[in-house]
Amino acid sequence: MTETSPAVPDSVRIHRIPERGRYDRAEIDAILDASVVCHLAGIDVDGRPLVIPMQHARVGDVVYLHGSAASRHLRRAGGGADVSLAVTILDGLVLAHRMFNHSVNYRSVVLRGTAAEVVDDAEKLAALEAFSERLLPGRWAEAAPPDAQELRATTVLRLPITEAAAKVREGWPGHVDEEDDLTRTWVGVVPVREVPGEPLPHPGIPADVPLSPAVAAWVAARR
Repeated sequence: MTETSPAVPDSVRIHRIPERGRYDRAEIDAILDASVVCHLAGIDVDGRPLVIPMQHARVGDVVYLHGSAASRHLRRAGGGADVSLAVTILDGLVLAHRMFNHSVNYRSVVLRGTAAEVVDDAEKLAALEAFSERLLPGRWAEAAPPDAQELRATTVLRLPITEAAAKVREGWPGHVDEEDDLTRTWVGVVPVREVPGEPLPHPGIPADVPLSPAVAAWVAARR
């Protein structure tokens, strides 16, 4: 979808610097899949806005969210209230001569819509597996899956991807060609990426318990 496509809902169309808007589902899905933390916004029971950070997992045309069954925010969101979900990935610091032109390179997605609580245990379990495998592939097979009591203690929401837009800022600082003296100070981009540290074993496990294959593979792939 292009920014002028009628298929783009007005509720998510990018108006501020519209050329940074992205409406292609493949690009939206890629950003959702690459981000670790999302923020879910809604109106709380007291009528005031509330934003909660949490994890998410996309499965096809649906984004799943999960949290405690005691969460008021999730109960309200799962009860048919309008919500908005946002993710952002920081890719770099954009450094210009003038402070006004400093920025960051980023990829972001905003979803709007109505979530529904997942009540089917099979779908709930599949969603929780998707959370685990998205965060650390292979870990689901290494750890004990949720039992019936843990499933009851967990709320899972399903948010369809029907109103979605991405916004991306990439490249160099703007207005550099307008500067009279390009030698005054360094100008450019500092790339930013997440790098895992050395895995820390729990002090209670024996020293001869090796690092699990899933954890070792995840760390190695990101170094």
